[in-house]
Amino acid sequence: MCKTEEIILGQLKKQKLSLGIVESATGGLISHRLTNVPGISECYKGGVTAYANETKNGVLGVGEDTIVRYGAVSREGAEEMAAGGRRVLGVDVCLSDTGIAGPGGATPSKQVGLFYMGLAQGDRVVSRKYIFEGNREEIKAAAAEAGLAWVKEYLTGLSE
Repeated sequence: MCKTEEIILGQLKKQKLSLGIVESATGGLISHRLTNVPGISECYKGGVTAYANETKNGVLGVGEDTIVRYGAVSREGAEEMAAGGRRVLGVDVCLSDTGIAGPGGATPSKQVGLFYMGLAQGDRVVSRKYIFEGNREEIKAAAAEAGLAWVKEYLTGLSE
């Protein structure tokens, strides 16, 4: 059976789509996994690791009001990151992630392991909420796996 990343490449090629990734809490792990696939350069155009709020705002166009009102780790933030990444990278589809990998960073309303991911294609932007468990590395790995699985599911759904 093919790995998730290989299925993503196959779907991108089949549908003639390009992909970009905008990462915060995964710190480039999703991009790393994609770039391990031979031939991915045909479809994967690049990524942005936007860890600081200033980068999310200045590079991706996430609204300062969004960060103040909802927080960087929010559905709204993930959606704005995905839309901004799609625009900045000039891609058809863009996945974003923002989360709390721990062990610090939690608040009374946002626990360690909380992640939001956004997916943008055209004018459509959707998001998902996840809660992962484990230490920092385990949470990041689980988030990367979930993000790639979502891209695979999304692209497969487009072709059906």
